Amino acid sequence: QVQLVESGGGLVQAGGSLTLSCVASGSIFRINRMGWYRQAPGKQRELVAAITRGGSTNYADSVKGRFTISRDNAKNTVYLQMNSLKPEDTAVYFCTAEGRLGGSYYVPDYWGQGTQVTVSS
Repeated sequence: QVQLVESGGGLVQAGGSLTLSCVASGSIFRINRMGWYRQAPGKQRELVAAITRGGSTNYADSVKGRFTISRDNAKNTVYLQMNSLKPEDTAVYFCTAEGRLGGSYYVPDYWGQGTQVTVSS
């Protein structure tokens, strides 16, 4: 089994920055792609960014140019650097991991508990 623990959430003013971290433990050899999802009240869960083990990345259009996903395989850690934050970025952010080689769509097998990000205006 894989365990994912997020940290770094909090309250930030619009235009500010915040960095989320996620440490993976357990059967980490099973991890392939990783990604960050977010979910706001009344809205569907949204894939924000995903990254391969080799560092190739993809982003939702809503965060391109503002968010950066990265990973340190030696530390079993994935990050989400969030800049130029907007109130609409407010959500619970979840760290996720794919346990096997997937297809065109990223479908995570493992989920963290989530961390709250609140952007005030």
